[in-house]
Parts: sequence; structure tokens; C-alpha cells
Amino acid sequence: MITLSPETLLTFAVTCLVIEMTPGPNMAYLAVLSASVGRRAGLAATAGIALGLLIVGLGAALGLAAVIANSRFLYNVLRWAGGIYLLWLAWEGWRGADTSPSKTAESEVDNAKYFVRGLITNLLNPKAGVFYVAILPTFVDESRSLIGQTVSLSVVYVAVATLVHTTIVLLAGAARPWLEDERRSAIVRRALALVLVAIAIWLLFATRR
Repeated sequence: MITLSPETLLTFAVTCLVIEMTPGPNMAYLAVLSASVGRRAGLAATAGIALGLLIVGLGAALGLAAVIANSRFLYNVLRWAGGIYLLWLAWEGWRGADTSPSKTAESEVDNAKYFVRGLITNLLNPKAGVFYVAILPTFVDESRSLIGQTVSLSVVYVAVATLVHTTIVLLAGAARPWLEDERRSAIVRRALALVLVAIAIWLLFATRR
């Protein structure tokens, strides 16, 4: 990877931290999942999210993100697919399609399923592509290798995002014993599902053209 100045890396990392601390689809989904299913499922989804962000970053390095951003049709297909997918995840959370904390041990959960969901959520998230196209390039030195710098900064972004997401998983997972009461579990799960619906709607409006 291309060596970047400590100042650039620090400024970029802080920018990434601020962005990731802003409520979004990843934060809401991980909170719902970890509180209702458990930390292992949340960490599996976190790994999928990290891979998704890295793939989008590599796509940006190769110019694919710019192609999608400049194509109204492709951009809108991705935007609507991502919004609908989030609404589907919210619906599953609302009706408790997977399991409740009192019924299934974490060791019995199919974590691969949540890894794939985390991956898909970010591959269909236009917000991630916009970040790589609109924000990341402002930290790039045009006199040096653009691909190398983009890959390096993408790795930093994924690392910061993964740190934030892991923290959310651990905090939400800590509440799982309290949620073993089915009534409390249903209330919290549905409240978080409504938050996910609100974020999906906000994302569709915020990214419209």
C-alpha cells in the first residue's frame, strides 16, 4: 500500500469515525440482530459488512463506483434495491422471523446467514459508494498513485467502521440477558425495526437525484 502522511491518515480516520457514528442502516441492523439473536450473529454480520465496504472500496479504486455514481439508471437501481432490502430486514425483525433470545442458544445460530446479509446490505448501499466517490478523493494526492492511495484509505475506513460496528454489537449483545423476557424482547425488537424502516426511507430520500 502507498504510505500516507500521519496527518492525512489521522484526519481521514476522524472523518470516518464521525460518519460511522451517525445512525445508519448498519448501526440499526447490528443493534437489532445482536440484541435479539446474539453477539456471534452480530459479529458475523460485522465481518460481512467489512467485506462489503472493502469490495466497494476496491471498486472505487478501479473506477466502478464512479461509473455507478454517474449512471442515473444504475444508481437508482442500487438505491431502490438497498432500500427495499433494508425494509425486508426490518420486517423480519418486526415479526421475529429468526428467533428470540429465550428460545435459541447462540451456538445454534447459522452465523453464515448473517455474514451474507451484512455483505449484501453494504453492496446495495449507495451511501457507501457516495463516500468513496465524494469524500475519499479529497484526501488523495493527485501527484501519486491514485489506486494505491484509494486502497490504503479504504482499508483505514473499513478498520474504523469495523471498530464502531463491533462496539455496537458488544453493547447490544450485553442487553440480551435482559431481553430474555419475551414481552420486553418483542418491544425492543419492534422499536429497532421501526428505526430501520425510518433509516431505509431516509436513505431513499437522502440519496435521490
